[in-house]
Amino acid sequence: MFKSLREDIESIQRRDPAARSTLEVLLCYPGLHALFWYRIAHALWQSGFVVLARFVSHVARLVTGIEIHPGATIGRRLFIDHGMGVVIGETAVIGDDVTLYQGVTLGGTALHKGKRHPTLEDGVVVGSGAMILGPHTIGQGARIGANAVVIGEVPKGVTMVGIPARIVMRRPKEGEKDFVAYGLPDEEMPDPLARAVEALQRQLADTAKRIDELEGKADRADAAAPYEDRARAGRG
Repeated sequence: MFKSLREDIESIQRRDPAARSTLEVLLCYPGLHALFWYRIAHALWQSGFVVLARFVSHVARLVTGIEIHPGATIGRRLFIDHGMGVVIGETAVIGDDVTLYQGVTLGGTALHKGKRHPTLEDGVVVGSGAMILGPHTIGQGARIGANAVVIGEVPKGVTMVGIPARIVMRRPKEGEKDFVAYGLPDEEMPDPLARAVEALQRQLADTAKRIDELEGKADRADAAAPYEDRARAGRG
């Protein structure tokens, strides 16, 4: 338990420049507190004390604003930054070195008792307000942008944004940094909707230019027509 706590504190200090000391992280980071209580609740859950486990997780939610079902499976060094409103469902599986920001939902869409929540592989970053719904796998190192809604499988290392989420960036090249805050590696990251609007604007501009050219040809033809009529009349 205490080894995991030390690892969690060190991982927070690596990923959050606002974390100035071990004492500050220990006292002031609700994500760390939520993980501590989750581990107790998870041990109770596995031992068959289901109601007690749910009660412990309920109290932790009241204190931290983070809801982690005791049946969820969480790896090492999970960092829940800010944390308010985070929901992690019963059959969710989270790998090592995952980062979740405030308002993230790892939810289920089915009513059966089996696997119905997502699996996040190692190094995944999920931005604030994002929702990952259903028993889908988010590949290692993938980045889910803020407020995205993921309803399908996500390949390794890609960046997803939008509703429903779409791939907008390639996998990072070797040597690029693995962790990026809020899952956004670049302030200039393209918005798929904005790109679609820009494409339509370009098409409209091309169409307007073509119409102007055709109208110009028609005007020149109209201007030339009376002269040609007079010329024919003179020959007659």
